[in-house]
Amino acid sequence: MSNETNNQRRGPGFGPGGRGFGPGGMGMPVQKAKDFKGTLKRLIGYLKPHKFQLLAVLVTAIISTIFAIVSPKIMGKATTKLFEGLMKKISGVPGAKIDFDYIGQIILLLIGLYILSAIFSYIQQYIMAGVAQKTVYNLRKEVVDKLNRLPLKYYDSRTHGEILSRAVNDVDNISTTLQQSLTQLITSVVTLVGVIVMMLTISPLMTLIVVVTLPLSFVATASIAKKSQTFFKGQQKSLGQLNGHVEEMYTGHKVVKVFGHEKKSIEKFEEINEQLYQSGWKAQFVSGMIMPLMSFINNIGYVLVSVAGGILVTKRAIEIGDIQAFIQYARQFAQPITQTAMIANVIQSTIASAERVFEILDEAEEVPEAIAAKEILEPKGEVKFDHVSFGYKENEPLIGDMNIDVKPGQRVAIVGPTGAGKTTLINLLMRFYEINSGSILIDGIDTRDLKREHLRSLFGMVLQDTWLFNSTIRDNIAYGREGATEEEIVAAAKAANADHFIRTLPEGYDTILNEEASNISQGQKQLLTIARAILANPAILILDEATSSVDTRTEIQIQRAMNHLMQGRTSFIIAHRLSTIRDADLILVMNNGSVIEKGTHVELLEKGGFYADLYNSQFTGGKSMKNVG
Repeated sequence: MSNETNNQRRGPGFGPGGRGFGPGGMGMPVQKAKDFKGTLKRLIGYLKPHKFQLLAVLVTAIISTIFAIVSPKIMGKATTKLFEGLMKKISGVPGAKIDFDYIGQIILLLIGLYILSAIFSYIQQYIMAGVAQKTVYNLRKEVVDKLNRLPLKYYDSRTHGEILSRAVNDVDNISTTLQQSLTQLITSVVTLVGVIVMMLTISPLMTLIVVVTLPLSFVATASIAKKSQTFFKGQQKSLGQLNGHVEEMYTGHKVVKVFGHEKKSIEKFEEINEQLYQSGWKAQFVSGMIMPLMSFINNIGYVLVSVAGGILVTKRAIEIGDIQAFIQYARQFAQPITQTAMIANVIQSTIASAERVFEILDEAEEVPEAIAAKEILEPKGEVKFDHVSFGYKENEPLIGDMNIDVKPGQRVAIVGPTGAGKTTLINLLMRFYEINSGSILIDGIDTRDLKREHLRSLFGMVLQDTWLFNSTIRDNIAYGREGATEEEIVAAAKAANADHFIRTLPEGYDTILNEEASNISQGQKQLLTIARAILANPAILILDEATSSVDTRTEIQIQRAMNHLMQGRTSFIIAHRLSTIRDADLILVMNNGSVIEKGTHVELLEKGGFYADLYNSQFTGGKSMKNVG
């Protein structure tokens, strides 16, 4: 998945500081859902179990907002009382004074209202936090369970970044929206309705003035947002290109230096950086004009309201405190509209995220497990392919009518050119893919009659690409079998010829491998994976060119460890170096998905066929070694 795609999926409101509702987020392009209504309905379905909590959120939001809304009107009464007292004093009315007792009561009432508003707002946020987290917890659990049930072909057809983006980023996007935007939306709508009602109770004429300025704000915002969206798209495109270029240059910096492309790389960086600068400052400048322009239009509204209010006060149509309250309401009036517009964009992005998550949940799953699943309690390691046919795509068969009969304890080597079907055969054996027809039998039992977990527990794998995780050497070996004792771990390491090098390390078995396991050599990594396989004590072994990326001396060490590992076990060896499989009991020569030759090393050489050509090409240089990739 490209960096550009990553950036585009963020949705609106992502300025340099992250998600927010500042000017930097306005006008940014929004990813839209293909089926907005359907996805929204499905997402609401996840909220249904929490309908009473959501009702409580709505009630507390209404109460909190009402308390906040009535406060300016009450404060206006205190202002009126203060104004009346001052005017009487100025006019020289006998005994005139300011009624501070009344004003004090108003202030105490306001403090009480603000405290109550804050309490209900806190309750609202607390309940919503629980609802949002429970909803996303269940959704995330569903996604993880689904990922565990998806077939290998799903992962083969998508990048890891794409799957991670859906499982992590998109779910987090839903979480943030439920937590923040939903409560903001409720509060904004209630505030808008409440403010309009309160303004109408003060003066319908001044309310009309405020409402008339509203379309001007909308027109100005929409036109600027449309203009800035073009620049934001350019900014995201350039940012994706820049990230991709930097990542590529740092990953392959040795290659860049070897071929002397530093200058060319810097020139390309400067070119993309200039494009990013141009589109970036234009996007930020244009979107940054939205708030000042809205403030300008709103200020014009305030001037008109003040003039109209002054005229109405002189005519004694309204009180002076009402003008103060109205101006406060006018300021509150624009805020929920702006907030609702931006929340609408966030919801668009969130529904798009939800749609991407639901796409995972709707993917076709693995074939269900057998109802009355069988178990192989004492596996012998007999394997049989009986008229097996398979293709990754429906109309493109790769393997047709394959028949293989492997006796317990036999060493079976699988050789052939790239794309011949060697790895596919192993994938079918471990049931990572389902066969189209025929059957694969282990000890006479069809693999489809076994639970996948039980089937795979019969196998041990040592691959060309070693897989070790960020933990101690002891933990990495112990991964082969749950509950393994210290003695068993050490015994497995000794059998794999790994004990000696482990003990030469400063921390021995407690040495922590770093993230890439680069603090030990490739050969040492391979010995650890063999130790892990020995500890697992599987009935059947799969060795996928385990010695291809090491030197000759280390290869001999690994070969010895593997010979120890293969004793008494059925072994499938995928080989590119044909010198490593001379002693195999059976060699299967594959080409174009079919086994075209079978036999021992000597028998196949005597035939003088495909295998003999492959073998001779490696040792006489007669043909390109690429043939056996």
